[in-house]
Amino acid sequence: MRRTKIVASLGPATDERKVMRSILQKGVNVVRINFSHGDKPDHVARVKLVREVAAELGVTVAVLGDLQGPKIRIRRFKNEKVQLQEEAKFTLSTELDDDAGDEHAVGISYKELVKDVKSGNVLILDDGNIALEVTDTTKTEINTKVLIGGDLSNNKGINMQGGGLSAGALTDKDKRDLKLAVELEVDYLAISFVRDAKDIHITRGLLRGLGSQAAIVAKIERKEAMDNIDEIIKETDAIMIARGDLGVEIGDENLPAVQKRLIRKAREANRVAITATQMMQSMVSSPLPTRAEVSDVANAVLDGTDAVMLSAETAIGEYPGKVIAAMDRICLAAEAQEGDEAKYEMSLEFGNAEESIAMATMFTANRFSVAAVLALTESGRTALLMSRMNAPIPIFAMTPSAQAARRICLYRGVQPVSFDITQLHASARNRGAVESLKKAGYVEDGDQLIITRGDAFVPGKTNTMKIVCVGEVALQ
Repeated sequence: MRRTKIVASLGPATDERKVMRSILQKGVNVVRINFSHGDKPDHVARVKLVREVAAELGVTVAVLGDLQGPKIRIRRFKNEKVQLQEEAKFTLSTELDDDAGDEHAVGISYKELVKDVKSGNVLILDDGNIALEVTDTTKTEINTKVLIGGDLSNNKGINMQGGGLSAGALTDKDKRDLKLAVELEVDYLAISFVRDAKDIHITRGLLRGLGSQAAIVAKIERKEAMDNIDEIIKETDAIMIARGDLGVEIGDENLPAVQKRLIRKAREANRVAITATQMMQSMVSSPLPTRAEVSDVANAVLDGTDAVMLSAETAIGEYPGKVIAAMDRICLAAEAQEGDEAKYEMSLEFGNAEESIAMATMFTANRFSVAAVLALTESGRTALLMSRMNAPIPIFAMTPSAQAARRICLYRGVQPVSFDITQLHASARNRGAVESLKKAGYVEDGDQLIITRGDAFVPGKTNTMKIVCVGEVALQ
């Protein structure tokens, strides 16, 4: 079993049923609906398609909705694009007509940008391809000198080197899209350009007010988010290391170390980590990844990321199926190079019985001949705690909740299995769980297993651990 999960963005390239079937068969665990592109009919059709195909294949797939956030962009040029020369003067204007841009000036979508910048600030456009140094500002204009020139086309994004832009995480569009995400019953909702824990708290309140229990993914792509990372991780359910905008704000050279630190922090806090942006970018138009991309994906796996994410590669690329197959191969190969057992901090203190059982289970599993761990769980929480240890032993989260099963799709090393423990007498639950896995081909007679569950007196809380052998008479 591949332990690292694959998140694939949906788009025009995956709209055909045969393509959707192909990427799910090749190992997609979570699909991403990007609200930055497309409209409501597009999103509704894509979610409907993925759920139909997943049901046909008998696989569990989660849906992640990704809000656009306050993407600050330039407007458009008269002739689609211009060539900016180094040292030339160039103006960003809040009053210029939307389609009136030329080699001297262009309109901007975010009027407050004029107040956010000052002389000496460096603005990065088009993901780092263009750099402008602010020379002075007026009430409606930002006058700049071109530091890095080149072609600049319509609607490119703007970042400020070092961070400091004031735009809030949720725009009016995001609030509309959040309602659509609730209608679509997404399992995860990603918030773009998170600044602090307050952004997450507000979003969670909006979701719960609409009756959604979707988990929240905080996208880390601002310098301010790095300054507040501990409180963000504490408040959220998962983080996404959005390396495009983050790299622009903190500097590309700092990304590798920051990626490792963010993954480690997320795991230590029992949160999920997704590594994203340009992981297999060349495969938008090539059937094979570059060696650098192979190394990038493998290093994220070795860092302990829960999931690796594809964006344009599957949404608009020419080879969605081949991209998934390549990423699957790379993840499996990288996982094979990991140590045989998880690392344990022996001085670690546990906060509750559930965490104690989860850690004791994985400690035992790595030091005993155990083929798999069976976590009988309602919410999937115990399986999440187990997965933080990054052990090579498969964990089967057996749950009666379809919602919990989909959420578990993002947990590294955990396979969700639909199993309703409440339909069996307490004395038959362990046997029923083992027989279910045996029937599915996951275990066989003679395998040693560890089963965790809550006893009849503590519903909803895991407090027991038992070692059993498949095929034995005593499996109570």
